[in-house]
Amino acid sequence: MFVNRDSGVLVPIAGTDPVLGDWTHQAFVPNPLPGGTPELSARTYLAVANARASIAALDSTAGRLENPTLLRLPTLQREAQSTSALEGTYAPLAAVYTADDESPESDEIAEVLNYVRMANRGFARIAEGQSLTPSLLAELQGMLMRGTPLEKQSGRLRDGQVVVGRRPDANPAGFAVHNARFVPPPPGIALEAAVRDLLDWIYSDHSGSIDPIVSAAMSHYQFETLHPFRDGNGRLGRYLIVLHLMSTGTLSEPTLTVSPWFEARRTEYYDRLLAVSTNGDWDGFVGFFAAGIHHAAERTRIQVLDLVAVEAELREELRRSSLRAESAHKLVSFAVATPSFTVRRVQDALGVGYVRANTLVGQLVELGILAAVPPGMYNRRFYAPRVMDVLSRDEA
Repeated sequence: MFVNRDSGVLVPIAGTDPVLGDWTHQAFVPNPLPGGTPELSARTYLAVANARASIAALDSTAGRLENPTLLRLPTLQREAQSTSALEGTYAPLAAVYTADDESPESDEIAEVLNYVRMANRGFARIAEGQSLTPSLLAELQGMLMRGTPLEKQSGRLRDGQVVVGRRPDANPAGFAVHNARFVPPPPGIALEAAVRDLLDWIYSDHSGSIDPIVSAAMSHYQFETLHPFRDGNGRLGRYLIVLHLMSTGTLSEPTLTVSPWFEARRTEYYDRLLAVSTNGDWDGFVGFFAAGIHHAAERTRIQVLDLVAVEAELREELRRSSLRAESAHKLVSFAVATPSFTVRRVQDALGVGYVRANTLVGQLVELGILAAVPPGMYNRRFYAPRVMDVLSRDEA
C-alpha cells in the first residue's frame, strides 16, 4: 500500500496478544511536515480560495453582530454531537441542545458534553495567551475522556500501540494489528518528539509560503496520523482545525462547525487521510478538506443570519406585548445564544433575583417565546422553539 516514501516510513513493531500469542507487523511514521506548500492542482487552489472567502464572509457577518459570541455555545454543541458520532458515540442533536450539563441523561450525552467543556477550556487558555503545548493538549484530551472507561489511561500521550479501523477483508480470528486499516507510530520518545514538532510547526509563521487553509489541512493530517492518544484523537484533531484557523488570524470567533460535513462523508474522509500516507496524495486531501471548510463556513453564516432574524422576530413580539422590561429583551438574547437553560442560569446571566428570573421566564412562556422541556420536569429547563428549529436543521 505504501508506495510514496516522501510521506513517511514503515517501522517494525511487535507485541503479544493474550489469546493468540506473539505478533510482528509494521507501523507508519509520517515525516515531519514540510515548510512549503505540497504540489496542488489548480482545482484544489480554487477550493482553497473558496474556503478562505467563505470564512471571511462568516467573520464579517459575526463581526456585525451586537454579540459576536452569539453562536459559540450552539456551535460547540453541534460540533460535539457530530464529531462524537464520527467516532461511534451518537446522541440525538435535540437531546444535546436540551441536556442538563450537571446531570446528563446518558453516557453518550455525558461524553458529548465533555467535548463542550474541553473546547471552552482550550479557547479560554488560548485567549489568556497560552500556546498549544503537549501538556495543554494532554489536559484537553483528559477532559474529553472524563467519566469514560479509558479515563485512567487519558490525560497523557499513549504508552501502547494502537490501531485504526478494520479492513473489509480482515480475518475475524486474526490479530487486531493485522486486521487494522491503519497502524499509527509506536509509542515512545519518537512519538513525543513528533507531537512537539507538530505543535511548533503550527505556531511557525507560514504566511509567506502556505495558505492557512492548506496549513490547517496539513496539521490535521499529521495529528490524525500520529494518533498520539489512546482515544479521542479524531475529536481532538477536528477541534484543532478551529484552533489552527484562529491562531493564524483566519477565524476570529470559533463559530465554525467542521464535523457535520465530514461525518456525512466519513468513508471518503478516512480514505483521503490514508491516501496521503500511502500515495502522498496531498492534492486530494487538501481539496476535500477545503471543500468541507467552505461548506461549513457557508452553513454557519446562514445560521447566524437566521438566528439574528429569529431574535428580531421575538423582540418584536415582546414590543407588541404588555411586557416592557429591558430584562425581558435581555432574556430573549440569552435564549438565542443558549439552546436550553434553567431559571438559575437566567438569574446568573441577567443579574436578577431568582423570583424575578422565574417570573420573566413564565411571562415569555405565556407569550409562546419560550417553552419547557420536558413539561413538568423538576428543575425544569427552557428553550426557544424557533431558535431550536434553526439550530436543528440538517447541516450536512
